[in-house]
Amino acid sequence: MPSSTVKYVGLDVHKEAIAVAVRDATGKLVMESIIETKASALLGLLHGLRGELYVTLEEGTWAAWLYDMLKPHVREIVVCNPRRNALLKEGSKSDKVDARKLSELLRAGLLRAVYHGDGELRTLRELARSYEVISNDLRRVMNRLKALYRSWGIPCTGTQVYGRRDREQWLMKILETGVRRRAELFYQHLDELQVLRHTARGELLTESRKHKAVRILRQIPFIGPLRAAQLLALMQTPHRFRSKRQLWAYSGLAVETHDSAQYCYVDGQLQRSKKPQQIRGLNQNHNHAMKEIFKSAALSATRRAGPFQDFYEGQLAKGMKPELARITLARKIAAITLTLWKKGECFEARYVKTQTA
Repeated sequence: MPSSTVKYVGLDVHKEAIAVAVRDATGKLVMESIIETKASALLGLLHGLRGELYVTLEEGTWAAWLYDMLKPHVREIVVCNPRRNALLKEGSKSDKVDARKLSELLRAGLLRAVYHGDGELRTLRELARSYEVISNDLRRVMNRLKALYRSWGIPCTGTQVYGRRDREQWLMKILETGVRRRAELFYQHLDELQVLRHTARGELLTESRKHKAVRILRQIPFIGPLRAAQLLALMQTPHRFRSKRQLWAYSGLAVETHDSAQYCYVDGQLQRSKKPQQIRGLNQNHNHAMKEIFKSAALSATRRAGPFQDFYEGQLAKGMKPELARITLARKIAAITLTLWKKGECFEARYVKTQTA
């Protein structure tokens, strides 16, 4: 279609209202509006615009609902990562200003999209999210219990303090009535969350068995039923990652390096500087659940005989520190996971080789 019919729409979405800014292909602001946060109002506005519509909004509470609703009605919708929209932080800030900046960034192609898949895996994703949230709540309650005992000078290590069998003995160590009652409420909360997590885990595993990809992932050593279900829910498809390095970055396993003044002239010839790159550690902007899956799988692999343990011991034999060897093994498992999932192949020990790490 002619470029004159292309429209770039920026949406700044809030609970009560949506600020809308529309630009044409030349960057001219052709329309601004404030509408109510309702499907009928937004669709009515978009249907009144002629030409190809490219829409953007920031990832947030409303993103999933708006993405599913708007996708059939526009040429392209980009749910962008707000952490990378540095332009929005400059100058004055308001809903209209943010909508204008989003439309301009969309027209210039400067937005980093957040992946939103189709609805085929929605049930699995919601169950995985429920399991993760309940597990996090359970860990918080366990930490609060230990913190309560320690605040009164009562040492507690290991998991014995959480068990039902010795619970009365632990409560008797607390002399203050109010503090003991507080601990009893924590124990009650702990018991309820343990039941909820068991239920959520069972439903997650049952739903995951409906998907062929889980059977492929479970062939990989130390990627059991739960990790396979979580990987499928988080990644959705392996084809969103062009290479293993993109998956490493998404999982927090990519090495960040900072370098400057890389080139110099020697006798009139351009040469690269020989100073080493400055390694700043692993990337901070990542999916924490993905990192936990691969790191926990690597930790388990170091404790049991198999090709992964052989690889780990080989890294130690080369003089690598144990913590770095575990990270290297986690990267190895991630790379193998991506390769097998894309090709639909079975795991073989030949995949565990230095070149893939």
